[in-house]
Amino acid sequence: MSRVLLGVSGGIAAYKACELVRLLTQRGHEVRVVATQHALEFVSALTLQTLSGAPVRSELLAPDAESEISHIALADWAEVLVVAPATANVLAKLAQGLADDLLTTVALATRAPLVVAPAMNVNMYRHPATQANLDLLAKRGARVVGPGTGDLACGWVGEGRLVELESIAAVAEACTTAPTLRGEVVLVSAGPTAEPIDPVRVLTNRSSGKMGFALADAAARRGAEVTLVAGPSSLPTPYGVQRIDVETAREMRDAVLGALERATIVVLAAAVADYAPARALEQKLKRESSDSFTLELVRNPDILAEVVKRRGTRTVVGFAAETDHVLENARGKLQRKGCDLIVANDVSRSDIGFDVDRNEVAILGPGPDDLREVPAGPKAEIAARILERVLELRTR
Repeated sequence: MSRVLLGVSGGIAAYKACELVRLLTQRGHEVRVVATQHALEFVSALTLQTLSGAPVRSELLAPDAESEISHIALADWAEVLVVAPATANVLAKLAQGLADDLLTTVALATRAPLVVAPAMNVNMYRHPATQANLDLLAKRGARVVGPGTGDLACGWVGEGRLVELESIAAVAEACTTAPTLRGEVVLVSAGPTAEPIDPVRVLTNRSSGKMGFALADAAARRGAEVTLVAGPSSLPTPYGVQRIDVETAREMRDAVLGALERATIVVLAAAVADYAPARALEQKLKRESSDSFTLELVRNPDILAEVVKRRGTRTVVGFAAETDHVLENARGKLQRKGCDLIVANDVSRSDIGFDVDRNEVAILGPGPDDLREVPAGPKAEIAARILERVLELRTR
């Protein structure tokens, strides 16, 4: 993926840099760490080195690294420089071009995009000097992400928390991803639906929403305006994505059709229930009430079919979650629905598909030989391949 140089400065939030390294490496990035001397008072170099798989650099003039002029080598290596946490002191140095340690020297020497994630006491954050430094960095093109708001380690409450790590990772990735979808408005559906039987029971499925969320994240990183209609899911909202939460298939239909007008690309990855109880009971069904129970089901709306009817110039992508004859069944669905692409995956396997982080799909187009098989990989990579295929259709 990308070469991420992570700068860690000396605040209590430095301990979160360990989890940020883990997150970035899990998402396929190569990570190296430059830490200030004060940062290493909060978190050990050994921990960061173990998680990143690369030596941690902290000295400006380290005898074991100066044969390659370490600050220039690191500056040239980086595809994006992320400073997280960025203390008030480091922000001031970055804004004024000071270079009195390895991190600030690398920042001055690199041509890579700069991402800063402020973390400090609320009063330090609100100080006019800090605000002026952040404004100056932003005017120069730095991406400022955060801070979050809440309880701070110092006992104060307010702005100054390190923002969620997923947001930092998303901004870093956006800096190294070509904006191939800039100007597009992408509508994605994700996750299961939950159809109520009574106040405590629902009909649902094993979908986690991970594939749809990965698609929304990938589209946003490529510069698209993204709306995500999500069934019940605890996944965090991808950075820069507008999220609409729904529960039932009918709610999902209404949300998708409500957002359809502005959309130029529609990717319906949700595992929508085909049927719902004809009538939800008003009170909880008691086990003792009967030895058997018959549940009458009615067909839910066909969201994909309705979107295709209103397609216009939009590119519409459906999903086919199959357990047998995967390609044959997916091809039949493509012909019945009339969408531009169908993404087929085998949900009978435990290592891909529902509720796991990996997938393996086949992307079918309208022609009889229009088939792209995407080998197993992280859902972020699968999402990128699907969007590449969509872009081919829209630019041909």
